[in-house]
Amino acid sequence: MTSISEIFPGIYRIDGKLATKSFAPGNRVYGEKLVKVKNVEYRMWDLFRSKLAGAIVKGLTHVPIQPGSLVLYLGASTGTTPSHVSDIVGEEGAVFANEFAQRSMRDLLDVCKNRPNMMPIFGDARMPDEWGGALEGHEVDVIYQDVAQPDQDAILMRCAEKFLKKDGYAMLCIKSQSIDVTQAPEVTYKQVLQRLEAGGFETLQAIRLDPYDKDHMFWMGKRKK
Repeated sequence: MTSISEIFPGIYRIDGKLATKSFAPGNRVYGEKLVKVKNVEYRMWDLFRSKLAGAIVKGLTHVPIQPGSLVLYLGASTGTTPSHVSDIVGEEGAVFANEFAQRSMRDLLDVCKNRPNMMPIFGDARMPDEWGGALEGHEVDVIYQDVAQPDQDAILMRCAEKFLKKDGYAMLCIKSQSIDVTQAPEVTYKQVLQRLEAGGFETLQAIRLDPYDKDHMFWMGKRKK
């Protein structure tokens, strides 16, 4: 008999493995397994394909992305994690999915076709003035960022200033090797957290993502009031 439990709003464990309730039943995004429980379809969430999933399994204590949330996703790539975020926020929420690589954007557009709560935005995350109009004046509850740039924390703070609610949350996948390959990851993480805190964020949790993502830290913070 299949065992299912809700561990965070919109996030489940099915027989001990992470899953989300599918917002687009019958559609796979990255070859994930689909499971039906009491005629409801769930998508199994691959820990090695999603830093958010890895962070949850490694001890994330709060997930601010919830049913009804407005989320700005920077670095949406081909839509793997954004599609699970789409599942979580559901019909009342929205995912503004920003991506700059043209090939990834083509795949992302295909994902969004089946998910009316996902809005693809083509543009450079470093230049929010060029694409920010796509949010139609919305302030978001959460910014989630997975961007491989040396100034990734500066990108987050710039976009937060423009789009994030005053009491909103930010979730950042810190890629140490994209910032400085010459120093130890621990040094890079410390420097990034110091800059984020100086820039107006309170650190709520910081989690090393090994073995799911080598030399990565998952950081969650909240804007200081």
